[in-house]
Amino acid sequence: MTTTLTKPPADPVPEPGKKRGRGPKSARAGGHMHAGPVAYVILALFTIGSLFPLVWTAIAASRDNQRLAETPPPFWFGSNLFKNLDLAWNDANLGEAFLNTTIVAGVSAATIVFLSTIAGFAFAKLKFRGRGALMLIVVGTMMVPPQLSVIPLYMMVAKLDWADQLQAVILPSLVSAFGVFFMRQYLLQALPNEIIEAARMDGASSWRVVWHVVFPTARPAMAVLGMLMFVQTWNDFLWPFLVLTQHGSPTVQVAVAGLGRGFTPDQSLIMAGALLGTLPLLLVFAIFGKQIVGGIMQGAVKG
Repeated sequence: MTTTLTKPPADPVPEPGKKRGRGPKSARAGGHMHAGPVAYVILALFTIGSLFPLVWTAIAASRDNQRLAETPPPFWFGSNLFKNLDLAWNDANLGEAFLNTTIVAGVSAATIVFLSTIAGFAFAKLKFRGRGALMLIVVGTMMVPPQLSVIPLYMMVAKLDWADQLQAVILPSLVSAFGVFFMRQYLLQALPNEIIEAARMDGASSWRVVWHVVFPTARPAMAVLGMLMFVQTWNDFLWPFLVLTQHGSPTVQVAVAGLGRGFTPDQSLIMAGALLGTLPLLLVFAIFGKQIVGGIMQGAVKG
């Protein structure tokens, strides 16, 4: 019995004067995609539209109230920027307000990230009775307007004698239904069940699994959630305005709201306070922006 060996067909030889072309598959695998002029124009328009409110705030803060009331409004910087910033800083006592807001936003963001990661892991990977119903309740609370809880929440704070104290702002913001849902959705894809089972076979307890397996895996999502919650708490106005306006110690947004009071509000002073209240957020994002974007890409590759 004889066996005939067949040789696979050779690649076609390119004709003289022609280079071997790369197919779309090799271009996708190893090449870089280059954006065309239309993409650059669209990105430039989006960038300008995103930066315009911040630039306009700085322009308004550098003018006086009379110039802002004229038509057309100014579209370039004036000479009163540092003067208005100094007035806003002293009139609103923004140094104390920055400290208060940093404490409130930092404690709230850290607590939300910690509790949401644990709860998201439980809803994503643990099996217990009523898991689906409890998750529906958590998601359902996101549909309730926060203004409906202001009156009962204020009554509870008043009974605890916490009015005009920072814990009155911190306590209601220690948990987040969005955070639980966000971490659950992330851990469903990013954390394989095999890793949890291997850790349990090695004798790891539930808390050790959370600390050594869940937290390292969820680090990219935790960074994103922490940034979102910090910005949200920093910009919160309604609840701090209700409970922190009796004897001082306001947050940044409440302090800025007190600027420019009078028969004719000083819009340039208000804009200067708004600019000062925005700068810390820009600084935080400038410092941690690359880590957050890198964490998102790392989590996407792992998922």
